[in-house]
Amino acid sequence: MDPAVAGFGPVRLLVLQPTPFCNLDCDYCYLPDRGDRTRLSFELLEAALERVLESPFFDGGFTLLWHAGEPLTVPIRFYDEATARIRGVLARHGLPPTTVVQSLQTNATVITEAWCECFARNDIHVGVSLDGPAFLHDAHRVTRTGLPTHAAAMRGVGWLQRCGIPFEVISVLTADGLDHADAIAAFFLEHGIADVGFNMEETEGANAHSSLETGAAERPALEGRYRRFMERIWQRCREYPGALRIREFEGITSLACSDGRLDHTDMNTPFVIVNVDARGHVSTFDPELLSVHTERFGTFAFGHVQHDRLVDLAASDKFQQVHREIRAGVERCRASCDYFGLCGGGAGSNKYWEHGRFDATTTEHCRFRIQLVADVVLAGMERELGLAG
Repeated sequence: MDPAVAGFGPVRLLVLQPTPFCNLDCDYCYLPDRGDRTRLSFELLEAALERVLESPFFDGGFTLLWHAGEPLTVPIRFYDEATARIRGVLARHGLPPTTVVQSLQTNATVITEAWCECFARNDIHVGVSLDGPAFLHDAHRVTRTGLPTHAAAMRGVGWLQRCGIPFEVISVLTADGLDHADAIAAFFLEHGIADVGFNMEETEGANAHSSLETGAAERPALEGRYRRFMERIWQRCREYPGALRIREFEGITSLACSDGRLDHTDMNTPFVIVNVDARGHVSTFDPELLSVHTERFGTFAFGHVQHDRLVDLAASDKFQQVHREIRAGVERCRASCDYFGLCGGGAGSNKYWEHGRFDATTTEHCRFRIQLVADVVLAGMERELGLAG
């Protein structure tokens, strides 16, 4: 491998945007162009795959995630053809179909039995965006005309469950959800939804202000609410072992029970994640960076899949500037933060949107998603092991 790209990759995730369009208008969404109906062409799909497979960053397999818009607003036949194209490209490289694992993140509102059959025959893994009970979900996740979407999402979840399609849920935590830990846990338990990840509402992209962003005077009270929320969710998980698994708890528990610590993340290491939008523009680092425009950098696209090899992207001035700044931020985190081994230096997008630079350190995202959750998990483990003072 060229020494200039040593330490980059390997590709673990290829994020493809089938369309920027979304049938919902969630008030915390970071995507700026949710009304754009552009669709990824199959020529661009094949070009994106070729760029990964020809690169020195390919090491045998990766996940292809359909994301950044609502992937089910394109028709079922799109995924049937896409799967055939993926398998064709792999065959030309002498690679088995299992080299690429497809996944998608959906709001579930249009899922039917026919969609479930599509997921099954194309081996597509499913993630669902669902913010818990209706009174919380419908406060933020609405249609373009302002109508609630919880009932439609639950119909989709019902189809997944009846058809035996496994799925995981991502639930966005806003300030109004922090006082309802019992209602949220009860909802997931009642509906047999076992695998849940909590994403905090972030200041990012088109969402210029998070409800979890406060002034210094209000900060202690907000952090206290967040901590109590996580403590109660931890308790509910322990009351029903195996019935409710929280992504954040599982990750920190795994690290705490091993000698392993994070030295970096997929989102701050070049070409572990490759992102391609519906027009073929390509980037790396955080997927959330690709679809936005900034005064300082313009877009975060480093090239185009039809014209640029991945190794050539790394030589561009824009990439090198972003990479240097991200690395500087990671090193500052390493030198200053006791939680570094649990986060590996964080995500550049959060640093950029909160501080205007990639070489910053602590973010709201880090404080809520890593530090406060780690305190709750480690305290809970100490109590269970009889180590608490």
